[in-house]
Amino acid sequence: MDNLSLILSFIFGTVIGSFLNVVSLRFNTGTGIGGRSKCMSCGTTLTWKELIPIFSFTVQKGACKKCRSKISWQYPLVEFMAGALFVLVFMTFPPTSLLSGLTTFIYIVASCLLVVISAYDIKHKIIPDQFVYTFILLSLINLCVGGVSWLHVPSIPALIAGPLLALPFAFLWWVSKGRWMGLGDAKLLLGIGWFLGLSWGVNALILAFWIAAAVSVVWMLATYKRFKSRTEIPFGPYLILGMYLVLIFRIQVIDMQLVKELLVAYL
Repeated sequence: MDNLSLILSFIFGTVIGSFLNVVSLRFNTGTGIGGRSKCMSCGTTLTWKELIPIFSFTVQKGACKKCRSKISWQYPLVEFMAGALFVLVFMTFPPTSLLSGLTTFIYIVASCLLVVISAYDIKHKIIPDQFVYTFILLSLINLCVGGVSWLHVPSIPALIAGPLLALPFAFLWWVSKGRWMGLGDAKLLLGIGWFLGLSWGVNALILAFWIAAAVSVVWMLATYKRFKSRTEIPFGPYLILGMYLVLIFRIQVIDMQLVKELLVAYL
């Protein structure tokens, strides 16, 4: 894709990201996603100049124009994340034909869902069923779309990839009664497994663990005086990050085919 198309993709992504912020912040609050945006502190209705993604936050120095109360960093971060994902998806899965355009659309919608899931999980330490079930359905649709036809029957290995990734986490949730791991992570892995397949899904999972461990250690060292042993750390955003590192950049930390061959050779 040319540079202009990528710039337009980023801008469009940030606009969608602004809407995704509304969805994640208003979900389960009793407030619908319709209606004008207002300052969370003083209730002032925001003008269009105050709603330009990233730009308005930067110009206003992260504060409400009227009451000067601080605006959450979630707003520009989610907008930037959505814009970056739109660019990466369009670069990796360009809509060069009708069929590839459908694939691009599926990945764009999936990215929107995963941005909302990440933002909500970080804030509330839970993954809403409505979003993760939609992601699972979308991943199953993606599994059935491909090749030279509009619809094909997925192979058995492709179908079991999702459950194989999800079951260990579901088991941990069941054994610990939710103390060690949330069931939402298992549901998320079901969709990730169907999107990536077992081999790449395992790589995404390993990357998620490594990144989560590194960030957790740094965070504990930085906040050791205020750190609590029972502090909950959302794992969903790390799983999503691992998924995109594999999906977009094809980062491979373990060759599952090689592992399979070694097991066959030694057993």
